[in-house]
Amino acid sequence: MNRKFKRCLITGITGSGGSYLAEYILNKSKKTKIFGFFRSNGYKKLLQQKYKNKITFHKVDLKNFDLLKKKINLVKPDVIFHLASNADVRGSFDLPIEHAKNNNLITVNLLEAIRKSKFNPIIMICSTSEVYGNVLKQHMPITEKQKIAPINPYAVTKVYQDLISQVYHKSFQLRVIITRMFSYTNARRMNLFQTAFANQIALCEKGKLKYLKHGNLNSVRTFVDIDDAMSAYWLAATKGKVGEIYNIGGNKVISVKDFLIKLKKLANKKIFSKLDKSLLRPQDLTLQIASSKKFKLHTGWKTKVNFNDSVEKLLNECRGNIK
Repeated sequence: MNRKFKRCLITGITGSGGSYLAEYILNKSKKTKIFGFFRSNGYKKLLQQKYKNKITFHKVDLKNFDLLKKKINLVKPDVIFHLASNADVRGSFDLPIEHAKNNNLITVNLLEAIRKSKFNPIIMICSTSEVYGNVLKQHMPITEKQKIAPINPYAVTKVYQDLISQVYHKSFQLRVIITRMFSYTNARRMNLFQTAFANQIALCEKGKLKYLKHGNLNSVRTFVDIDDAMSAYWLAATKGKVGEIYNIGGNKVISVKDFLIKLKKLANKKIFSKLDKSLLRPQDLTLQIASSKKFKLHTGWKTKVNFNDSVEKLLNECRGNIK
């Protein structure tokens, strides 16, 4: 199986993941037209500067069902990557109602708009490993059979997203594929600890920050490079089985503390750091090691970027963002 797509829609295209995915597809599949729904400008200017008129942007509040339905029928995509989301784990503890209202409504609106249309695209539900919560060591690595047990409001909204998508697949035959992404490097998303570390180091190097602030350093994660993550999304759409759930994660297992140490060693000056209690979450994931066995079996996905190179690339991109 190797699906070909002519018209690709990315929700949340001006966000971090959406902008990276748009770039990946434009470089990978020259015959695929890219359409993007966005709420705030975010990385729109960057995409326009790099790709000029190769992306068609539509400003759409996905909470507005009538507008969404109208725009969906205008675009008529044969594949949709649903990346629009309030994606802030720590922030969701402070604003749980906002996260629930936004993330839950925009997903069911999207699915309902497709159900009421006259076409049936592949719908990529880009979910997260956060839905698994804290998993015991004896159950590592985490497979798709692991029960979902979210420990933060953001993850609860993603559980709803996953479940309502499965309902629409089973009840209305929508062609849904769900991916659950584990930790990945993403220099455009500042609320990820790895990006926050790299960005603060870049600021310290420039003399714009005296020391780096961090929260919990004890969590252990698997990491994958942003390029490998985007290739996984594309392969899931082109080769994944409709109705399946796929875990996507890297091979490198490392603690948050060791990740920070690695970044500090790459800095061009000594970096001082200290705990900022305001960065601690009421609950935090302690251990997440991904099993991507099923995904690799179904799609042939392989990671290509070395972990050390990925970390260095993350820091360099953050350096480039400092003016």
